[in-house]
Amino acid sequence: MTTTETTTSTLSATAPKATAPPLSAARTLATTARVLRQLRHDPRSIALMLLVPCVMLFLLRYVFDGSPRTFDAIGASLLGVFPLITMFLVTSIATLRERTSGTLERLLAMPLGKADLIVGYALAFGLIALVQSALASGLAVWALGLDVVGSPWLLLLVAVLDALLGTALGLFVSAFASSEFQAVQFMPAVIFPQLLLCGLFTPRANMQPALEAISDVLPMSYAVDAMNEVLRHPDITGDFVRDTLIVAGCAVLVLALGAATLRRRTA
Repeated sequence: MTTTETTTSTLSATAPKATAPPLSAARTLATTARVLRQLRHDPRSIALMLLVPCVMLFLLRYVFDGSPRTFDAIGASLLGVFPLITMFLVTSIATLRERTSGTLERLLAMPLGKADLIVGYALAFGLIALVQSALASGLAVWALGLDVVGSPWLLLLVAVLDALLGTALGLFVSAFASSEFQAVQFMPAVIFPQLLLCGLFTPRANMQPALEAISDVLPMSYAVDAMNEVLRHPDITGDFVRDTLIVAGCAVLVLALGAATLRRRTA
């Protein structure tokens, strides 16, 4: 072998290998399309995500048929709570199926980064969340007569962010369950404390100080606060901007944690 060939061979061996970008639009969109195709063949999950929040709001409106002001007081808050809960359930179970069936392991063996996978899932369920939130918000405001001082579009914005937060939480907790039953069991641990402490049943300022302090670090508290800002104020307030940014930031943070749980080896 000549000196030139030896030098070239050495440089080839020592040169850094080209790596795929951490996030590719093509791979991400391909993941999104695959998840949407799978959801299309699962009508029960679609019904759970799209119809259950609407049915719950409809029932709530007529539970308080003799006291419409009560519906006005809690209906806006529940527009954020119901999408978060349904998206958490569906996302955690759907992602767990992919983990336990080996689908995620096979996907990660391909040139597909963790960021591509987690963002692709978030986009797919985010599109469902957008439709879900639009249906629920439209039903509450225009069909059930929810009296909102602010713009209904702001209600929709917060509802979508809440649903995305539920999606992120579902992706994250699916890493710690080994069966669909265990995934459902995470709901009392992750969702119920937030539901009790978010200010839906009583103002957080009236709670025992320790519980109020805990509620201050729970994202659902800020989702409810943002909905209440739209309910009471005709314009965008500083508190509304702060609350929505906190909810969005929590969703991004939990998505990052969900990406960290992805492993080459399924649970």
